[in-house]
Amino acid sequence: MAAICTKVPPWWLQRSLLIKHSHVRLASSLSPTSDTQRGPFRGRRRREDNGNHAPSRRPLVPRSAKMAEDQDWPSVWPTAASFKPSAVPLPLRMGFPLNRGVQPDKHGNNELRKIPNFLHLTPPAVRRHCAVLRQFCTDWPVALATDAACEAHFPLEVVTTDYVHSGPSLRHPDARIVTIKVKLSQLELDDHARKKLIKLVGDRYDKETDVLTITADRCPHRKQNYDYTRYLLTVLYLESWNTEPWEAGITPADRDEFLFEGSASEQNVVSTIKAIQEAEKGVSDTTQEDVLQNANVQQY
Repeated sequence: MAAICTKVPPWWLQRSLLIKHSHVRLASSLSPTSDTQRGPFRGRRRREDNGNHAPSRRPLVPRSAKMAEDQDWPSVWPTAASFKPSAVPLPLRMGFPLNRGVQPDKHGNNELRKIPNFLHLTPPAVRRHCAVLRQFCTDWPVALATDAACEAHFPLEVVTTDYVHSGPSLRHPDARIVTIKVKLSQLELDDHARKKLIKLVGDRYDKETDVLTITADRCPHRKQNYDYTRYLLTVLYLESWNTEPWEAGITPADRDEFLFEGSASEQNVVSTIKAIQEAEKGVSDTTQEDVLQNANVQQY
């Protein structure tokens, strides 16, 4: 039996043959091709150039350049929307001027898109809305024709603030603050309750205008702060009418103000006037009430 022996070439020869084979494949791929197989039309049938080209595409005219001067603007911009340069026929500019020149125009201007606009609240649009809402409105009450009448019928004034700003949220943190104002003369208070209420509120009371101001901002929502201010006003009013046991023992020396009624000064004035009348007429028939009603004594 004849034995068949196969001799395997060494590894370095196998490597050289493999490299040569790859060079041959690369050279065949880079070989020049015919005109019909070159470029993006390789492997496809190229259209014959007979001179019949499609017409080139002309640049479109922006919508703002075709708008009429007497157009119905509320129909163009009916609701609140981001700025669109093609729909606004105004030469607006905004942003930082580049190279000491003018500010960027409206086309491709992100600064105009960031901020809210009032293009939907133009005077014609507002008049149109008012004309539609007029049918749901009633006449202003005749009894509230003046500010004094409004203050008499609605003594409590509530002050809140709404903000329009550009930020990550539409809710401004200061919009939660609520302030209520009321005159102490509009509240049913006697002398004791009025003085006690003024002591309790401190510098929140304005003596010149007789207005008590309470402000709340500790709650996260406006409704919560409004309820809290009304709660404070109710507690202050009820507490001012309470009379503690120790208040009955207050002496004139404990008071922070001088009271002429019932004081020693009142008795000295009455006795002095009676003594003057007795020295002039020999007798004094004037009572204490008549002396206190005297204009000079009232001014004193």
